[in-house]
Amino acid sequence: MREALSWADTGRGRVHELFVTAVAAERNPDLLRTAADAGVPVSRVTDKAAAALSETVTPQGVVAVCDPVDVPLSLAGARLVAVLHGVSDPGNAGTVVRVADAAGADAVVFAGDTVDPHNGKCVRSSTGSVFHLPISRSRAADEVFAACRAAGLRLVAADGYAEDDLVTADLRGDLARPTAWVFGSEAHGLPDEVVAGLDTALKVPIYGAAESLNLATAAAVCLYASARAHRA
Repeated sequence: MREALSWADTGRGRVHELFVTAVAAERNPDLLRTAADAGVPVSRVTDKAAAALSETVTPQGVVAVCDPVDVPLSLAGARLVAVLHGVSDPGNAGTVVRVADAAGADAVVFAGDTVDPHNGKCVRSSTGSVFHLPISRSRAADEVFAACRAAGLRLVAADGYAEDDLVTADLRGDLARPTAWVFGSEAHGLPDEVVAGLDTALKVPIYGAAESLNLATAAAVCLYASARAHRA
């Protein structure tokens, strides 16, 4: 909730109301003071109501009603972007947002038939990162890819079946270039026609016996590899 209030304080959106249980209010007096100072109404609710509002079995007892966090797609000046294409699991999507934030990415774009970034589980899995960096979404994936190219970003598919791998690309210096990493669905990855339309595809090399990496882990490896190369 502190992230939401800080986000609102910068003028990027508004927190309309805060709902809090008695226990949460006792544990977070500073949060309630911050909300009051910002003119955000605070309403007391029961534990049952908090669980219903937060859509989770073990709610923290504080729920904020905020403006949508997504912004119009604008990638001018970006050097590192994460694009989610057809990602259906909100927990994975939120975790990728968190990873992108930690890696210093400039934006995350939800493209095509990807889960809504405002999904409750997605927001919780981001641990506040949806309030830290620009989140955009577009059902027209081709328009997203065109915007990436217009911003000078190289479109790189994260593809476990790619011929080229992350380590080789890094040694060539490819990862130092402005990059938009494109991540596909958990079960099927990116469609072949999408991969074919991007600039290149890279896989994370697997040295052990694991069959593959899950989406969030692969995204962490890829985004941090680019972030390190950009700072070398």
